[in-house]
Amino acid sequence: MNIALFGPPGAGKGTQAKELSKHYSIPHISTGDILRANVRDGTELGVKAKEYMDKGELVPDEVLIGLIRNRLTEPDCKTGYLLDGYPRTIPQADALNEILDEISKPLDSVINIEVTDEELVKRLSGRRSCACGESYHLMFNPPKQEGLCNACGSELYQRDDDKEEVIRQRLSVYNDKTKPLIDYYDNAGLLVNVNGAGSVDSVLADISRIMDQYK
Repeated sequence: MNIALFGPPGAGKGTQAKELSKHYSIPHISTGDILRANVRDGTELGVKAKEYMDKGELVPDEVLIGLIRNRLTEPDCKTGYLLDGYPRTIPQADALNEILDEISKPLDSVINIEVTDEELVKRLSGRRSCACGESYHLMFNPPKQEGLCNACGSELYQRDDDKEEVIRQRLSVYNDKTKPLIDYYDNAGLLVNVNGAGSVDSVLADISRIMDQYK
């Protein structure tokens, strides 16, 4: 089964992808992970990507699609793959289609996890972090003592990108950029929307019912 997973920041896409990857024994393919692995291993494309990353520039589409093509032809993708975080634009989607046709691994479905902006703000703005690496959520995983880390007792803090005004800006950018892509896959007959407002387990069950069709 060949699946692309979409969803805004805070929709739980990464959590779902990890569980789905284990359950169906297909690799969870994240562009960020691919980039880091190729840079670490010093591959030809990794070296090219690092040149842009070191300058604080976006890695060009032609480099990214090359990395993804290489990843999709690895042996563990023989029975399928779960794409996470790619494509993000129409040109990327067009380039991906060409690659998938070339390697005979076309997408079976694009699963879009839908969550309202208000729910996403509530989820993301409730996160708290500790310098020791522990993380909490004021609603879902609060510390035993308000404002203090369970593990080391240090004061918890809110990351800048978890502040409401920053979250709303991130969501605005996501919605503006992703809407055309949602329409693109809807018109192609590949898009399936899933309500992401429920529990992790209920959303997982809904996605699994879709993916079971492609076993």
